[in-house]
Amino acid sequence: MRIIQDDELKIPGRVLINRKQLLKIVPLSDRTIFDMEKRGDFPKRFALTPRSVAWDLQEVEAWIEKKKAAAQRPKAPGLRSPTDQSCQPSLEA
Repeated sequence: MRIIQDDELKIPGRVLINRKQLLKIVPLSDRTIFDMEKRGDFPKRFALTPRSVAWDLQEVEAWIEKKKAAAQRPKAPGLRSPTDQSCQPSLEA
């Protein structure tokens, strides 16, 4: 199977990636990706031949961007938001 070169990835249109290329892009195990595909949480692979599957690079990149947008950064320990009034002393006397 031919390896897609970096300059080919910049050509507009549909680019397909194999499992090895996918695993370089998405740091998850084969099994995790397979389970996520079954649940509908990851772009589906499709068969090119009976022994070869591929993913659409554009769909995988869109999935990554969706995950990045949905990610919430955890607050650093000990920091409170300005609206958090629970630990401030009461001014009533």
